[in-house]
This record gives sequence, C-alpha cells and structure tokens, in this order.
Amino acid sequence: MRIGELAERAGTTTRTLRYYESRGLLPTRRAENGYRTYDEGDLRLLQQIRTLQDFGFGLEETRPFVDCLRAGHPAGDSCPASLAVYRRKLGDLDALIGRLRSVRTEVAAQLARAELEASAELPGGPEPRCELNWEDDT
Repeated sequence: MRIGELAERAGTTTRTLRYYESRGLLPTRRAENGYRTYDEGDLRLLQQIRTLQDFGFGLEETRPFVDCLRAGHPAGDSCPASLAVYRRKLGDLDALIGRLRSVRTEVAAQLARAELEASAELPGGPEPRCELNWEDDT
C-alpha cells in the first residue's frame, strides 16, 4: 500500500509516517516508481506505536516494541527490552499516583479548613463580598 492508504488505515497523517521513518521506527521502502510502499506488518508497527502513545509512552519508548515486532515476535511486548520499558513505565506511574495522592490529601485538608472557616464566619459575620453586581445602578 502507499503512504496515504497506510496513514488512513492507521488513523494518522502522512506527515507523521514520514517522521516515524526519519526516526527509524518505520521502514523506508520504495517501489520502482519512487513511491513509498508499506505492508500489513507496517500497519501492525503503527498500531503498536499508537497504542503505546495512547497509554502515555513517549515515541522513543516505543522503539523496543517496534524492534520486537520486527524480530518476528507476534506481540511487540514479549522481548526483554520491551519488558524493561513496561517495568520502568509502571515505576513512573506508581510515583505519579503517589504524588497525586499526596496532592489530593492536601487539597482535601485545605477544603476542610476552608469549609470550617466559612461556617464559623456565617452566623453574624460580615456579608461575603461579591465582585458581580446584579442590581442596576441607573
């Protein structure tokens, strides 16, 4: 198939495919007429790259998976280098989840403090100031 058909089937653009070629993730093959040619294996490579990117993997992190597919493995994640990337990504995600839990705890504490403060101010405290004036002054 030609580059336009591959881009359409993969749900991407020809510009992206050329970029992947320049990064060595997609093979560069040309027919006698000079047109780029691709096959179903190339579509599989693109699907692997896109799936990993949807999961938050950077483009370079997809390289071991592409190499694994090119080596003839039916799944691009069964090679040692792919497994190492998975492990590293899981570590990154675990660290991010930890940071998010910490931030959530802090936000919940701030909310509790603010609600307590707001409820203490309401009975007899000053009226809250609102910057919007709904009354017509004219």
